[in-house]
Amino acid sequence: MTPNSNVVQPFYLNSLTKRMLTGAGIGLLLISLFLAGVNHPNPAWGKFWMVRPLIIVPLAGAMGGLCNYFIFRFRSLVGLNKAIAAIVSVIVFIIGLWLGIVLGLVGTLWH
Repeated sequence: MTPNSNVVQPFYLNSLTKRMLTGAGIGLLLISLFLAGVNHPNPAWGKFWMVRPLIIVPLAGAMGGLCNYFIFRFRSLVGLNKAIAAIVSVIVFIIGLWLGIVLGLVGTLWH
């Protein structure tokens, strides 16, 4: 009897949620530390200029956690080693978080 390689793997919602919340927490911590250093914001930015970065960057971190889940979940289908999957996952997370920071801060602190 041969194993069927077309079997759909189960979806682990708890693992996905933990990874997305971890990524969002890292993003929120990073952008909060970055925004805490702004003592005198430009009045042209508006009263609630911090809201957009505080929403966009944790969302980018959560998407990085989602990518982490899928990279580790389907690494065996691609034939990736666990160490290589971890390195690829960290690189994807850092790039996604950097893009989230740029998108969140464009027009204010990012010129």
